[in-house]
Amino acid sequence: MNAVAAVTNYKPIEKPLNFSETPSKSLFGINVFGDSVMRERLPKSVYRAIRRTIDNGEKLDISVADAVAVAMRDWAIEKGATHYAHVFYPLTGQTAEKHDSFLEPTSSGGVMAEFSAKQLIQGEPDASSFPSGGLRATFEARGYTAWDVTSPAYILENPNGTILCIPTAFCSWTGEALDKKVPLLRSMQALNTNAQRILRLFGDANPGLVFSTAGCEQEYFLIDRNFFFARPDLINAGRTLFGAKPPKGQELEDQYFGAIPDRFWPACWRPNMNCTNWASRSRPVITRWRPGNMRWLPFMKTPTWRRITSTSR
Repeated sequence: MNAVAAVTNYKPIEKPLNFSETPSKSLFGINVFGDSVMRERLPKSVYRAIRRTIDNGEKLDISVADAVAVAMRDWAIEKGATHYAHVFYPLTGQTAEKHDSFLEPTSSGGVMAEFSAKQLIQGEPDASSFPSGGLRATFEARGYTAWDVTSPAYILENPNGTILCIPTAFCSWTGEALDKKVPLLRSMQALNTNAQRILRLFGDANPGLVFSTAGCEQEYFLIDRNFFFARPDLINAGRTLFGAKPPKGQELEDQYFGAIPDRFWPACWRPNMNCTNWASRSRPVITRWRPGNMRWLPFMKTPTWRRITSTSR
């Protein structure tokens, strides 16, 4: 009965954003250290160098990385960030993060904000408990995160603070891939190399970068919190293990493309706003033919960018 009462007495827990006062286009990409931010904050020579690395795969000079690190740190601190995190994607199927503070102690007993090229380019998390496919023994724990220049850094806001997230690749000290991103980057590089070779055979003397795109259409079910905690099968298995058999035909076609219940909107609105802030467009949000079944569809982007919206909290 308490679960039913919670549904019938539902009230929004946060005030909705007034888009007549704050146009959505002004929020697009505000939490991404993307091209427009780099163009504004980096010296022209550094900006051109980092674009050549992103677009053509040229080797990144340490002096360029140092200038990018300083600009990225200042931008993140202005956004309220106190920590930065190398975000990587180990073979657990989840996102992993190693957090560090911008603050470094000084000889006078104080602190100052520091973020160097070395801290941006490489991290060294403990890799002993991550799956490695039997490549090495558990005690060979060393693993490295390496900055992926093709994925823009972004700000992650949550009630406990603001973090600068830096997408990285994760590999062992001997170079074996320990994540899902290194194989992705290698396959993208192979695709570009061979596609350019084919284009030259067809007469294109200077082919540009060839890349793939990905879009993660996501269907999901929304269930009221109190009903969820009353279901041990959902808590322990994440799926329905008992109850009525699901309909196999179109018995519930009246649900299809129906009106979205008011209490569902906050759960639909938050991912869309995060995507907007991370410069990733998404639409539509629609109801499917099963009760509580929704669909969310981000627009296509390069696979390395798409991982931002598909794996971040």
